[in-house]
Amino acid sequence: MGEVSQKIMIPESFQFHVPSYDIAGQLTLMWDLIKTPLLVPLLTLGVYISLAMSLMLLTERVYMGIVIVLVKLFWKKPEKRYKWEAMQDDIESGNLNFPVVLVQIPMFNEREVYKLSIGAASNLSWPADRLVIQVLDDSTDPAIKQMVEQECQRWASKGINIRYQIRENRTGYKAGALKEGLKRSYVKHCEHVCIFDADFQPEPDFLRRAIPFLVNNPDIALVQARWRFVNANECLLTRMQEMSLDYHFTVEQEVGSATHAFFGFNGTAGVWRIAAINDAGGWKDRTTVEDMDLAVRASLRGWKFVYLGDLQVKSELPSTFKAFRFQQHRWSCGPANLFRKMVMEIVRNKTVKFWKKVYVIYSFFFVRKIIAHMVTFCFYCVVLPLTILVPEVKVPIWGAVYIPSVITVLNSVGTPRSIHLLFYWILFENVMSLHRTKAALIGLLETGRVNEWVVTEKLGNTLQKAADAKKSNTKAPRKSRFRFTDRLNTLELGFAAFLFLCGCFDFVNGKNNYFIYLWLQTVTFFITGIGYVGTIIPSS
Repeated sequence: MGEVSQKIMIPESFQFHVPSYDIAGQLTLMWDLIKTPLLVPLLTLGVYISLAMSLMLLTERVYMGIVIVLVKLFWKKPEKRYKWEAMQDDIESGNLNFPVVLVQIPMFNEREVYKLSIGAASNLSWPADRLVIQVLDDSTDPAIKQMVEQECQRWASKGINIRYQIRENRTGYKAGALKEGLKRSYVKHCEHVCIFDADFQPEPDFLRRAIPFLVNNPDIALVQARWRFVNANECLLTRMQEMSLDYHFTVEQEVGSATHAFFGFNGTAGVWRIAAINDAGGWKDRTTVEDMDLAVRASLRGWKFVYLGDLQVKSELPSTFKAFRFQQHRWSCGPANLFRKMVMEIVRNKTVKFWKKVYVIYSFFFVRKIIAHMVTFCFYCVVLPLTILVPEVKVPIWGAVYIPSVITVLNSVGTPRSIHLLFYWILFENVMSLHRTKAALIGLLETGRVNEWVVTEKLGNTLQKAADAKKSNTKAPRKSRFRFTDRLNTLELGFAAFLFLCGCFDFVNGKNNYFIYLWLQTVTFFITGIGYVGTIIPSS
């Protein structure tokens, strides 16, 4: 009997097929299903909005450029536009022709710089019996409070009328301190108040150059001086800040003063008419930009402002990226929040002219404080990289290259000595636009960290002392220890990864060569992400 090989016959319809899935193919299919009906329309809308914002910013920058050229060529200087006569000592009347001036110096744990501002204020060339210096110390460190008080006593022993004032709490922060200082009985006879932050060092003739504008022009409320940065050459971070702020002082403040007699008070290095402060409703702490708040309210009451670009006061730029980020959050969140609170009040105001209201609402607030941040971040760090992943969406060359190039050139006029750093400044500003956009949205929506106030850390000449000690092989001041993780900024690192991937995709598949810009921007995001932007020393 022969062997019969047995086979189990299973019908083909019952056989199980284990498919071999192509993961990459499945992801590609899902991407195509989402891209066409959803991403392409949304990204196209984003391009149109970004281009519209870019044109708004370009128009504003060109307008400012034209006006500043006309101001420099044809406008009279402030001393010629307004009445200005030097203050003269009168032997017969003594010093009675000099108004009594209050100098306020708000402080908060200013260990490194408190001597600088107190000493500079005490050396102002103004009759001693017509000058009151008020140190408003909100410090929480008892040792620092004691040092500041002793410094005030030292100058008082030399005949300087200087008062040391403290509060039980920090209600209202800087605005609260300034407001409380004006309530003191010994300042009731003061006509003007000059404000200097703890790191500001005015020249002795500061009051003699600024006060005559207030004395001879009863409609002027504020005289604002320009900041000059003593540590601009310290590192790459300070050079980047100098470039941004120089445009603000060289163009924005100058144009506002010359055309509308209005600009934003910078919070320091300015002299106010106390009657104007009271007329505007006094200091308010409803936003983190109490200085701008007061300026807008005073302007709506019909008061005029004067900016003196050639009157410069030495000051300090933040030397650490952490301090700079906190400062930029406050400077971006506060104006957006103030815009939210005051836009309808400005619209309904019947005191100021129509074109001045347009300037304040559109140019001063909307374009400079909101659009400028958002278009920089949304367009160049989000929309443009995404168009590489969605090639169906096109960005015209004039929007991607020509407009930003013109805006950059116009922004660089304030600091010609740093023209060689211009490209890195663009990349750095794009990184900072991430935080400024976030802060502006927080201010507009009035949520999250809207009222966060972190005093900008000031180092005085600490870094210079360390450098000198290193050269002379002496023991440098001891640095506080920190962990590497304290430096990490995850938001920047996340965008560095996103831009790097977009750059790689463009390198492999793209046709516009955007990968060059994207990889350079990736490096900048990465440097800031690990917190080392302030350690690079630039070449002059």
